[in-house]
Amino acid sequence: MQDLTVALVQFSQVWENKAQNLKRIEELILDVEADLVILPEMFNTGFSMNPENLAENMDGPAIQWMCEIAEKKSISITGSLIVEEDGKYYNRLVWVNPFGVYKYYDKGHLFGLAGEDKFYTRGTKPKLFLCKGWSICPLICYDLRFPAWSLNRFAPQNHEYDLLIYVASWPELRSEHWKKLLVARAIENQSYVAAVNRIGTDNDGLDYSGDSAFIDFSGNVIASVHKEEKVLICTLSRGQLKSYKEKYPFWKDSDHVVVK
Repeated sequence: MQDLTVALVQFSQVWENKAQNLKRIEELILDVEADLVILPEMFNTGFSMNPENLAENMDGPAIQWMCEIAEKKSISITGSLIVEEDGKYYNRLVWVNPFGVYKYYDKGHLFGLAGEDKFYTRGTKPKLFLCKGWSICPLICYDLRFPAWSLNRFAPQNHEYDLLIYVASWPELRSEHWKKLLVARAIENQSYVAAVNRIGTDNDGLDYSGDSAFIDFSGNVIASVHKEEKVLICTLSRGQLKSYKEKYPFWKDSDHVVVK
């Protein structure tokens, strides 16, 4: 399996302005070369509780835009947005590959303190996606607080995933939680973590410090960016991950080994 180059797009979203947000993302990734580009939570609107006016369906303009970007740049691209399906609203992470094929994951833990659970329907289980031979588990913001949701079970040959990603709108006042929990998820799952968060201020006056980061399987922060609009790029080593798990096979003592 080859190494994987990942780009995290940390930027200041314009509140509920889809056109401006998509334009800014395009500007930021214009010259980016990567296998996978990751956008923040509700990347085209900000973390809004106004789904009836902002939701799109799976054939809507935002996902069409993602497909065009993926094909044009020959990349996979992912991020969450507001989707309506069968009369329900979802905070849905959409994953598009270079061939325009897309899959999705619906946020499993809705943020009750902001009333997200009153407007959106929760997802029922995590999902795994593939990119360049890497198995990837994508999660959304508040999911970070619930370790059972990200449990990296061991199958007959290997862990279920190699990379855990989080897309978020995580406010600055709890940024220490963000940073510490990301490290914990990397250590306990023996997995790389790639996490992207927004910056700027939202419509409720909440400030966001970003702190997007890459963390390795041992909990070391490889790269991070604080309060700056930037595309953070890192190449993740499949060989180093494999060697670490062979040297430290903690999974053998796990309470959740999967036997298949």
